[in-house]
Amino acid sequence: MCAVLAHNTKIINSGKLSPAVKNAAAMLQRDIQKVFDIGGGSGGDITLAKLPGAGDEDFEITVSDSVTVAAAGELGFVYGLLYISEKFLGIKPFWFWMDQEIKKRGFANVPRGVYKSEPYDVKYRGWFINDEVLMIRWQINGDSDEPWRMAFEALLRCGGNMVIPGTDKDSRKYAPLAAEYGLWITHHHAEPLGAEMFARAYPGKKPNYADCPELFHRLWEDAAERQKNMKVIWSLGFRGQGDCPFWSSDSSGRFDTPQKRGRLISDIIRLQRKMISERVENPVFCTNLYGEITELYDEGYIDIDDDIIKISADNGYGKMVARRRDNHSVRISSLPKTRTEHGGIYYHVSFYDLQAANHITMLQNSVDFVNRELSEVKGKNAVDYWIINCSNIRPHVYFLDFIAKKWRGRELDALGQSTEFAADYYAGNTGVSKCLREYANAAIPYGKNEDEHAGEQFYTENIRMIANQYICGKSKCSNKLIWLTGDVPLAEQARIFCGMCAGGTEKLKKYYDLCADVSGKMNGSAKTLFDATVFLQAKIHYFCAKGAAVFGEGFAEAEKENYLEAFMKLGRAAELFDAAQNAMRSSEYGVWSGFYANDCFADIKHTAYMIRKVMGVVREKGDNARHDKWYREAVYAPEDRYVMTLLVLDNHMTDWELYEAFKKKRDN
Repeated sequence: MCAVLAHNTKIINSGKLSPAVKNAAAMLQRDIQKVFDIGGGSGGDITLAKLPGAGDEDFEITVSDSVTVAAAGELGFVYGLLYISEKFLGIKPFWFWMDQEIKKRGFANVPRGVYKSEPYDVKYRGWFINDEVLMIRWQINGDSDEPWRMAFEALLRCGGNMVIPGTDKDSRKYAPLAAEYGLWITHHHAEPLGAEMFARAYPGKKPNYADCPELFHRLWEDAAERQKNMKVIWSLGFRGQGDCPFWSSDSSGRFDTPQKRGRLISDIIRLQRKMISERVENPVFCTNLYGEITELYDEGYIDIDDDIIKISADNGYGKMVARRRDNHSVRISSLPKTRTEHGGIYYHVSFYDLQAANHITMLQNSVDFVNRELSEVKGKNAVDYWIINCSNIRPHVYFLDFIAKKWRGRELDALGQSTEFAADYYAGNTGVSKCLREYANAAIPYGKNEDEHAGEQFYTENIRMIANQYICGKSKCSNKLIWLTGDVPLAEQARIFCGMCAGGTEKLKKYYDLCADVSGKMNGSAKTLFDATVFLQAKIHYFCAKGAAVFGEGFAEAEKENYLEAFMKLGRAAELFDAAQNAMRSSEYGVWSGFYANDCFADIKHTAYMIRKVMGVVREKGDNARHDKWYREAVYAPEDRYVMTLLVLDNHMTDWELYEAFKKKRDN
């Protein structure tokens, strides 16, 4: 005998439900309607009951002739209801984000037994929905909040219990919604206590703590009052206004030594702790040892109470070392030297560093690499808190899925993860599994360290820096590229950077061809999904890397004053970036309509625009002042080219019209 779930199954509770349990019940009720046909038979109800003595996240599902979900805390009920959705209805954690095809059936038999929750390896675990520029412009059926609901639901389905619900304004806007899903709220390392940014609260005032400490204190007090009745993991600290150290905006010299900087941070942490402790019973505290703060703490300049969770960060590329900041890269380990009592991590599967990171493509390092790093984190007992930077979620589902398994205590290698993921979302296609594994192997290395592989920002951001310097008529070294090329003239910087891209295009082309071959053998919804996710990312990397390589060829021709050849190569480079942009926008369909419209970080389209601006400069150098020399060469027959009775016979051509005319002539 077993219990039966069907279209008429309802969730029954005799007491009052919290908003989080109501939301979870609504999710399961929606899933029941999605899965079961109306005429598929009759099913029993699901009853909610109390489980005395259980922890907040524990649940126990008892199945006899009926189904009972017992829990003590709201997250226990939430996880229990979502367990039924996945285990017995087949709804995957990323069903929405990965277009899971849900096939109708009449009913589901639920085997008798008791199904109990299992403990997690990580106490507080969740996502930082950061750099959310795609999310803030995208709507689902005209609803701008629905993407956030889908994000919070997916996080809960992954066993998450904590979130930073966006950046700056978004974090305050969506914190109440996240709380309604039962999630703990925590804060961006640049926004201690989740407070309003100083510059917005006090426009016109310089954000120097030593000049106006009372204004900062007021912001922190306001944040404490606003969130005191929510489940919050209070982030203590002081990094500065925005995502940069506070001493970078202070020219007084008051914080010109590590000792002075560390002393101020330590004092502020104690003050913030006191503010919260006066308002909240048994508060949970954390502090971020991020970027340059890692160095100060490691050198003993910051004093932090033992019971505060100390959050170490990776460098944005999945390696647990201090991040590179501009041209400064110390790469000291960010993990505690010995096993810690209260430790955690801030880990990136998406990053934005204006240098080489990934935002619209998935992490360019392998599952095996990430697994080693996270296993080392566990080895240091830094398991109180894991916050994962997931940015806009859809491009990063593969690694979010893997890390969720890791915080559940599962161990998988690259083969196991790619096989499971393909089975869950791509109908078990072994070709897709191979593409997922080979992705990291195709990435372009830009340094000697194992994590130094290029995300899409490598191609876009660095070309824009070179283009700007060239357009401004500067041949000296670009400061923005020293981290990659060293202090050499711009032409040499362009040669080094574009040479790296050119050296990696063969591997990327092979990866592109692999994805194209797999796509060609697929059909239906699995093909649509593959083309819009894995294959799309192959296209972005290949077209952009090839475009950067061709840009380098054009730049080299311009340096040799072969301006027409440079003009044509630059036009081809712009077309390759156009191809990446078109591939991205062509991957939008259904609910994904407009998803990539606000790609303003990698901003592939703007990179193509900047290349076209370089074309304009090159034309000015190679054409004549009246813009008729190249025009005649492009459109006139040889015998008419030097007859000057009429200077021109058409309106002057734009740069792109001229490029198209030359291209047509060469093709013929």
